[in-house]
Amino acid sequence: MTTDIREALHRIGECTWELPRDYRQGMRVPGVLYASERMLDEVARDRAMEQVVNVAFLPGIVGRSLAMPDIHWGYGFPIGGVAATRLDSGVVSPGGVGFDINCGIRLLLTNLAEADIRPVLEDLMSTLQSKVPSGLGSRGPIRLSGREIDSVMTRGAEWSVQQGYGEPEDLDVTEERGRIGGADPGSVGKRPRERGASQLGTLGSGNHFLEVQCVEEVYDSAAARVMGFEGPGQVVVMLHCGSRGFGHQVCEDHVKAVSQAMRGHGISVPDRQLACAPVESREGRGYLGAMRCAANFAWANRQVIAHWTREAFEQVFGVPWRDLGMHQVYDVSHNIAKIERHTVDGKRAELCVHRKGATSAFPAGHPDVPERYSEIGQPVLIPGDMGRYSYVCVGGEEALAGAFGSSCHGAGRRRSRGAAKRMLKGRDIRAELAERGIVTRARGWASLAEEASEAYKDVADVVDVCDRVGLASKAVRLRPMGVVKG
Repeated sequence: MTTDIREALHRIGECTWELPRDYRQGMRVPGVLYASERMLDEVARDRAMEQVVNVAFLPGIVGRSLAMPDIHWGYGFPIGGVAATRLDSGVVSPGGVGFDINCGIRLLLTNLAEADIRPVLEDLMSTLQSKVPSGLGSRGPIRLSGREIDSVMTRGAEWSVQQGYGEPEDLDVTEERGRIGGADPGSVGKRPRERGASQLGTLGSGNHFLEVQCVEEVYDSAAARVMGFEGPGQVVVMLHCGSRGFGHQVCEDHVKAVSQAMRGHGISVPDRQLACAPVESREGRGYLGAMRCAANFAWANRQVIAHWTREAFEQVFGVPWRDLGMHQVYDVSHNIAKIERHTVDGKRAELCVHRKGATSAFPAGHPDVPERYSEIGQPVLIPGDMGRYSYVCVGGEEALAGAFGSSCHGAGRRRSRGAAKRMLKGRDIRAELAERGIVTRARGWASLAEEASEAYKDVADVVDVCDRVGLASKAVRLRPMGVVKG
């Protein structure tokens, strides 16, 4: 974000800033940033608003090119970016979803209190680490045959449940019931299948985690009660991962395909990382069909990990997981493109909504909200960093009115992984977290340094903006007790 962009931003709300269409010739819609005034300098240093401008060039884009308060630099689209395109005249861009297709969050409750966990926390975290394979290229005990991986691609979390990993009730509180329609295994090549065959039920690396947390503060007691929260001190488990090497390879393959097809469709974009194709073209349909396969793989993956998490608690506490109250709150994606109906210029339209580092946040009464939550709105799961806190919110009316039913997805990086390691060189991150009561399990020092609090924005600031503008309202704050890092 250059000084010129900073000067061009107009405040249109308490925490809402607009970059007009005439900022750069070729923009089809304005750019809109949700941020507090004191966040602007950090956004400026990252220059991600340049990517918001670039996204505004996409053919068929409607409304606004949106940036959530956790915005930071990404591949093509900024992370924290949202854009919607028309089906009949718009495009789909793999960069608007990213390489970790359907990276998302799942949250499990327990009826345990912090005092129940503390005496066995070291044992519990070691058991979780042994149950759930983690790390770069990690492989699990499940080996999928060609026919099985096709079934995972089309059936998602439902496949996992039918294999004995979890319960049908989990699907009731999973976005799309863990299975998005329109998945096309024929659009998935050989290499994604090879990479995914041994990775179901694995956490992966980078910012993926399995975290034992406890409720620290309740902001909306009515919404919290509907979701199953009983009050401060209650233990929960948060899981963050996606489609692993399967989704990464799907993205890589289809970026190449749409890049090669752009000229034939008469499309030019200001950044080659925004490679795209008409939604209804052969390449566009091929990408969406493959992306949905990867999304279903991710839901199946989180379903298996949640099952093994329950088994770890059973092993440590010696009682069935149901007796521990380990029911699911919700599971939601934050890297996906979905066909949805929204109001544009006063008319209902079918749109391709790209959410990259952004989560859906539908308000009460919306048809995409599970029946259990129809009166409070969709749970919005927003992880922070392993040293501070995470949040559970519920979708707000402004999300639907101004952001295609979207909100932030996390804290957002402040420093690259390399910069974080350089800054924290010589510090014992594990010991520092232990002094604050947080037990860690990781492959090594680098895994912790890359994901230390200093690498991230303060998620409290990010969530506060979403709450103030009405994208998502705060319900519960969670504090980390133990974390397994990929």
